[in-house]
Amino acid sequence: MLEELKKAVCEANMDLLRYGLVTFTWGNVSAIDRESGLFVIKPSGIAYDRLTPEDMVVVDLNGKKVEGNYNPSSDTATHVELYKAFPEIGGIVHTHSSYATSWAQAGRSIPCYGTTHADYIYGEVPCIRCLNAEEIADAYEENTGHLIVSEFLRMCKDPVSVPAVLCKNHGPFTWGKDAGEAVHNAVVLEEVAKMAYRTESINHHVQPAPQELMDKHYYRKHGANAYYGQDS
Repeated sequence: MLEELKKAVCEANMDLLRYGLVTFTWGNVSAIDRESGLFVIKPSGIAYDRLTPEDMVVVDLNGKKVEGNYNPSSDTATHVELYKAFPEIGGIVHTHSSYATSWAQAGRSIPCYGTTHADYIYGEVPCIRCLNAEEIADAYEENTGHLIVSEFLRMCKDPVSVPAVLCKNHGPFTWGKDAGEAVHNAVVLEEVAKMAYRTESINHHVQPAPQELMDKHYYRKHGANAYYGQDS
């Protein structure tokens, strides 16, 4: 079942290791087949150097395991809520990459200080509040997903133009049209988090990049009038 998607998800999980975004088993990637309403996700607690496509777990949008020899990631319920709320996304990544997680632990959104950030993420990367005691005690992972969704709706954030979020005291989630793009956005997030940290270390009074510069760089790569790269 979904054999090609299992291969893609396994490869995307291995990419987290290749790009230095995970330590031990601290992360997961999933991707959804919208036609069937099923998604494939990394098994919980299995070391990356042991992963094979056959180890991937197939789950439905109720969070129920449909196929697989292992339990799915402990973050599965968060993925479920994001897939249900954001039909535009086809892949999700969660890591504890050090720079992005440091911003999350500090409870700070990542401002857009330059064009590297603006090329991929429109505006700041939001850091949403920590779950309260009741939300943590009851359906923690599901409530993490609910909170991300509700905060994006409250802030009028478009999950396509802002494909990343920081969960306070926890870490980052990113997403994209498929697993590969979600990993790409996780790499970008970690780099802009690192750059923002260094920028503030050099200049404590730095201000975000001008809006017109952010607009120029984002929209030259995205949208109807994009002109970056080659014609397909």
